[in-house]
Amino acid sequence: MLATFVSSTPLLSESWRLCSQANATPFRTFVTERVGAAVYVAFSGVHMAGESDPNWRSLIPLDSIGGVPLFSSRRSKEGEEPVMVHAGMLNLFFSLFNSFQNQMLEIVGSKDTKSVVITGHSIGGATASLCTLWLLSYLQSISSSVSVLCITYGAPLLGNESFSQIIFKERWGGNFCHVVSKHDIMPRLLFAPITSLSTQLNSLLQFWHLSMTSPDMGKLANQISEKEKDKLFTAVVDYLETATQDGETSVPILFHPFGSYFFVSEEGAVCVDSSAAIIKMMHLTLATSSPASSIEDHLKYGDYVNKMSAQTLYQSNSMQKSIPDSSYEAGLELAIQSSGIANQESAITSAKECLKTTRRMGPSPTLNAASLALSLSKVVPYRAQIEWYKTWCEKQDDQMGYYDSFKSRNSSSSKRGMKVNINRCKLARFWNNVIDMLERGELPHDFDKRAKWVYTSHFYKLLVEPLDIAEYYGKGMHRTKGHYIQHGRERRYEIFDRWWKDETVTTGKEENKERSKFASLTQDSCFWARVEEARDWLNCVRSERDTNKLALLWDKIENFEKYAIDLIENKEVSSDVLFKNSSYSIWVEDLRELKQLKAKVQRFPHQFTGFLDGEVVP
Repeated sequence: MLATFVSSTPLLSESWRLCSQANATPFRTFVTERVGAAVYVAFSGVHMAGESDPNWRSLIPLDSIGGVPLFSSRRSKEGEEPVMVHAGMLNLFFSLFNSFQNQMLEIVGSKDTKSVVITGHSIGGATASLCTLWLLSYLQSISSSVSVLCITYGAPLLGNESFSQIIFKERWGGNFCHVVSKHDIMPRLLFAPITSLSTQLNSLLQFWHLSMTSPDMGKLANQISEKEKDKLFTAVVDYLETATQDGETSVPILFHPFGSYFFVSEEGAVCVDSSAAIIKMMHLTLATSSPASSIEDHLKYGDYVNKMSAQTLYQSNSMQKSIPDSSYEAGLELAIQSSGIANQESAITSAKECLKTTRRMGPSPTLNAASLALSLSKVVPYRAQIEWYKTWCEKQDDQMGYYDSFKSRNSSSSKRGMKVNINRCKLARFWNNVIDMLERGELPHDFDKRAKWVYTSHFYKLLVEPLDIAEYYGKGMHRTKGHYIQHGRERRYEIFDRWWKDETVTTGKEENKERSKFASLTQDSCFWARVEEARDWLNCVRSERDTNKLALLWDKIENFEKYAIDLIENKEVSSDVLFKNSSYSIWVEDLRELKQLKAKVQRFPHQFTGFLDGEVVP
């Protein structure tokens, strides 16, 4: 159904037209064209990404592009493989990034731009994917509403399994549509260990690239012998077959697909977004090909695109006599026919089993969201008990407040603190489960933009994160791990920060909002972590001998002092921040005394030689 819908739009015809234009002008790395409120950007496929690198399958870590962090809300779990992409293709991308970046900033900055379609054929498709990743990250960082779609044609694989998984977790899979023809070997090449065939591969790329520029020029390339074609084809098919088998006979796969794959044939098209199903379909469709067809098909995407709209009508008529009673079975039959293997009896059963694995099992995302709302109502009492605890702390004579009371609790304290800690852990499990469900695609696509969940998660963060910080410093974890914000903050809070930022930018709320009284909850959930760092800076000042380091420490202290004063003046802190025995009030008093001592040192340096030498002065 999705393949039919996409085929009925001008997306494929417009993007391929621009790809052909980019391929025909190899000295231009990309071309752009505005079509109404949409801007198309097409990258030339006439590049040799692997030619300078003897290892065709080398990978390199990817964490940022152009100073913009990628996947910034996702921390790698301990022991998890880092996100990596093909080294040659990343180097090629960086070689043209500056010119692309400048033009894209101008395009997305225009009020006339509503959407951007980035496209590319062959290696140009890999470049388009990397550019799309940068643009998605950049637009997310500025909370832009411009939509982005990447359409590639016969693009090679780009990254490892972690790369594929993190795009899924970022919910960017729907922004990538990879068009792959039935026989084209290029999108399948990197599945197999083909380093030993680098000479043949370079000759093959040269043939493709010259043919893209002009069909007649392809004849000038070094021709690959039929024996070499057969050797390359067999290597890829055999490795794919082994990789798709279950059990001990399976072999590891270095490169993994990501996004949605749009398999096209002369009979139609079928769209698949499951990584395992994509790999299986890659094998089943290529296995019905031949060495010569696998090379020639890389140059026939224009033919497939031109046939697509008419093919949709033909397909509907051809199925009239054999439509199964079940709509699901009918969909499978249509998909098999569209994939171009309906006449291959040996492949039909495997293809059906493969496509069945893509069917969503269990409750729908909408039902999951409804069930989650019920689960939320069950944890609300835990949150309420923490609110009561905060109110109780603020009424105590010790004038410590919410944060410090929880931080200094001990076994001799009442059971109240113990109960609050249990509730804190229960709420953490609930919200971690929400994020896991969202990243697994089990919740609606717009879940993180629904006001109920954005505001509830924000309130939870403001209420509970100070307790997490108190637990972190109360147990001395900062001494072994480092300070909380950089080394101890849970990923859920970073995600909730992004949800809230997107919400305030979209709705315009919280802008220039004046308060008449102190907030019930400090609006910076990491405020107490900043206080703890500032306390550490004061201690360092007392013992630091290096004048340059001292200057840096004083800069940090003064910046935090100004930040805290602004929060207080704007009444964006809870009243307990100013309690006499709170960590912040104690820090302010320590800072006042240190400033007085600093002033005396500057006025009478000879009387404070010990202080100037870094000795602690009582």
